[in-house]
Amino acid sequence: MFVPSIVRRLRLPLLLLTAFAVLPAVAQNDIRPVPPPGIALSATERAELEALLVPLTAEIARLQTDLKSKPALLRFLPDVRVYEKAVRYALTYNEFFHARELATAKELIAAGMERAKALRNGETPWMRQAGPIVLGYVSKIDDSIQPYGLVVPEAGIAGNRTPRRLDVFCHGRGETLTELAFIGERRHSPGEFVPPDSFVLHPYGRYCNANRFAGEVDLFEALADVRRRYAIDENRLVVRGFSMGGASCWQYATHHTDVWAAAAPGAGFSETMEFLRLPSDGPDAPPWYERQLMRWYDSTDYAANLYNLPVVAYNGDRDGQKQAADRMADALRAEGLTLARVTGRNTGHSYSADAKKEIDDRLAAFAEKGRDPLPSSLRFTTWTLRYPRMHWLTVTGLKKHWERARVNGRIAGDQVTLTTENVTGFSLAPAVARKTVAVDGQRFPGLGGVGITGSALSPVAFIRTGSTWTIDDGARKGLRKKHGLQGPIDDAFMDRFLLVRPTGRPLAEATGNWVARELERARTAWRTQFRGDAPIKDDSTVTRDDIRNANLILWGDPSSNRVLARLAGRLPVSWERDGTLRVRGKSYPAGTTVPILIFPNPENPSRYLVLNSGITWREEAYLNNARQRPRLPDWAVIDITTPPDKTRPGRIADAGFFDEEWRFAPAEDRATTP
Repeated sequence: MFVPSIVRRLRLPLLLLTAFAVLPAVAQNDIRPVPPPGIALSATERAELEALLVPLTAEIARLQTDLKSKPALLRFLPDVRVYEKAVRYALTYNEFFHARELATAKELIAAGMERAKALRNGETPWMRQAGPIVLGYVSKIDDSIQPYGLVVPEAGIAGNRTPRRLDVFCHGRGETLTELAFIGERRHSPGEFVPPDSFVLHPYGRYCNANRFAGEVDLFEALADVRRRYAIDENRLVVRGFSMGGASCWQYATHHTDVWAAAAPGAGFSETMEFLRLPSDGPDAPPWYERQLMRWYDSTDYAANLYNLPVVAYNGDRDGQKQAADRMADALRAEGLTLARVTGRNTGHSYSADAKKEIDDRLAAFAEKGRDPLPSSLRFTTWTLRYPRMHWLTVTGLKKHWERARVNGRIAGDQVTLTTENVTGFSLAPAVARKTVAVDGQRFPGLGGVGITGSALSPVAFIRTGSTWTIDDGARKGLRKKHGLQGPIDDAFMDRFLLVRPTGRPLAEATGNWVARELERARTAWRTQFRGDAPIKDDSTVTRDDIRNANLILWGDPSSNRVLARLAGRLPVSWERDGTLRVRGKSYPAGTTVPILIFPNPENPSRYLVLNSGITWREEAYLNNARQRPRLPDWAVIDITTPPDKTRPGRIADAGFFDEEWRFAPAEDRATTP
């Protein structure tokens, strides 16, 4: 098994490295915590670190105030705060795993103080540093400070505006890869691959989730922060990764294909059912909605998107994780495409020296050629409006969500020809929309690139009614699913969110107790798995700005949560006077059942409202990254007479999706599985 340098240095138990071993079902009491408990610090050790941390924390607070009038300097404060957070989290949450990490903590405090002093003097010397450095940003999702590593080429330091290639390298699984360990490594190590005269971005990915959910967003937030500081060539971005990072690389390559000039996934996993050896039927098979939701991250389902992206897949010939590339090769073959592969001879879960050179040479050629931002032909597959774009095409509507949607397009001279499947809306980039457009045999001549805003620079949008395509004039009203507002529940946590705590009396003591426990579990899970403090407010303190800027996660019922009481009449579930909960035409006892759902906020339909749920995968999923996937669809009814456990929030009495117009989908849609 490949062991990243940080893992070799920390001598982690082999058990903690089994990111890709197939794990059997385990008893609830046997599920180990992730991260694991840390070592016990002596009173003297703890007191010494706390005393060293106090001045850094205090100086950060002063700088936050003193630099408000100097925004050009204030924007570099996260580069200081990442050091403070790394040590504070380790102290607060018992996340020292080795005695030598005490020395690392002292180094980080000293490095943070050095940066803080420079910033107070109006200087940022680390921005003139080449080689490996650690930087930070404030996440839009939860205002948390997140670190990333960057390797800066000698000629690429800040101030040089010649754009350069940038490679992203996604790290492998490490259950003890806290901010402390990550920053300690990234301050000194350039990593496995360092192409000449190129930047290398090492995203933290919010810990150990295979860059899923907030971990997926982390890469793009870190990349945006790098763009702000340095000159990056947008047509020479390369994505790479190994082991868990290989799974991340497959995901970024197939779901965000048009960002990259090339991709080089190593090992990892690329789908769920076979990798985890899950049964397709019987009592232990995943529910129908979980099967559909596997289409969120299963890269095999998006294989056609690699039509325009050079990919070089790698595995050792003795590595069981060649399964990922095998399945991707099968999926590509079904699309008439071929997967380029490099294999390490007599090699297990690691890179061989010969293979590394071959991969580097191939990627160098692809990066030199660069990404084509306006290819003359494209093939696009998606299953959800979470991933709507391919170069000059953006899908804006699906007939059925979580069913395959395809668009094939070709530009020839002054004509664009498109064929669609399961698509009810799309838009074309201005440069393409100026041409004559033929969609499924219908022609739209002389558009001139004028979109619904009336600007020649705006995209042109099309909508389909029945079998007829028309140009979208923006007149269609009512709720519709769209990118960033398409569900399922977990999607609300990929953008800014706010947990809203109830302060009133619940309808029933049992449901009130369930809400209190599940709310606390959601907060803990966010911190341990996504390394941030989940924003939370009492229902009485929610402001107009909160409604405008955040997805509201409402806990409780109309009796206990005053925000929910205000909105209850405009939601697709209802609490009746006779003590029943009504969902999709069915009645449930409100004292023993709780609704979970995601829906556009009636007070701000551009943001979500979620009832009674955090991230839907639970402690059982922490043990293996392929298990970290959505476990509930757009809505569910939870019978709390079955207590929550480390797999479910209770018995799932019913669950399903909303349709394109946010109405309950027909029951017959449930029969459709991959």
